Amino acid sequence: MTLDLPTLDLPALDLPTLARRIRDARGVAHKRDIDAVVARLGLGRGDAAVPVGDDCAAIPDGDGHLLLAIEGFLDGFVAEDPYFAGYCGIMVNLSDVAAMGGRPLAVVDALWSRGADAADPILAGLSDAAALYGVPVVGGHTNTRAASGNLAVAVLGRAGPRLLTSFDAAPGDDLIAVIDLRGRFRDPHPYWDASTGSPGARLRGDLALLPGLAEDGLACAAKDISMAGVVGTALMLLECSGVGGSIDLAAIPRPDAVPLDRWLTAFPSFGYVLGVRPDRTPAVRARFAERGLAAAAIGRLDASRVVRVRDASGGEAVVWDLRAGPLTGCGRRETNDA
Repeated sequence: MTLDLPTLDLPALDLPTLARRIRDARGVAHKRDIDAVVARLGLGRGDAAVPVGDDCAAIPDGDGHLLLAIEGFLDGFVAEDPYFAGYCGIMVNLSDVAAMGGRPLAVVDALWSRGADAADPILAGLSDAAALYGVPVVGGHTNTRAASGNLAVAVLGRAGPRLLTSFDAAPGDDLIAVIDLRGRFRDPHPYWDASTGSPGARLRGDLALLPGLAEDGLACAAKDISMAGVVGTALMLLECSGVGGSIDLAAIPRPDAVPLDRWLTAFPSFGYVLGVRPDRTPAVRARFAERGLAAAAIGRLDASRVVRVRDASGGEAVVWDLRAGPLTGCGRRETNDA
């Protein structure tokens, strides 16, 4: 099956206002917190085999890599939608592993709740997602006598010698966005859920596309779309790789009837941005289209280190100038050393 995505006709956009909304969005603001932590822990020294700033820590192991990631969840989210919080504990961690070209091995969780009754829907979400995605929960930490509910989940995975990373996009690459549009918002939240209620075989097969791209050498740079949204996530990818680029808003895969401004801050259950050599773009898009996943080239990367958005008329606005200051503090930085 092929999936051709028409370029959407968008109404006239106030690009500077839209760029500011992306820059000031809550999901992007949370990523800004990373900079101080990276500096305080001395994680930007660049002496790791894979630098800090990727979706997982990648640890060389034999002829491949072990992948280790963790996700913590806002207490408000856990309180308002405990089942989906537990479900996301599995789902988003597996997305991190896939974004680096890996496959999951096992999951552990740390759960605090006000009693066993409050913990039950969280555990139900964890259990259901683990079964659907075919990854075991092998242990963790539980406290059902806490003052409030909190959840963190970690995953161990494995990848081969070829990784997808946030550090290997290059000037001249196509920026590809791939999103599963077969979902719905969990109103009033920005979560686009294309996972719950879907067949487990389909979910597992879709995730397997990412390690397949790495193993076949079709892509080397990727990042899963986070709470920062598609443009904010692309910004983080470009920051890590030390590049810039212009993102065509009309080309971003988007469900019918979903306003652009809401979609740009959405967190899709299956969504990635990838840096792909232009001669490999058709093959990459075809792999996703064969499984009914929307994939489109939404921009071209350059050496500017300035991330812009543009509309159908060619007008542009700057989202972030990485020469002036970092977002996460991860990635390549220019210096003025002689």
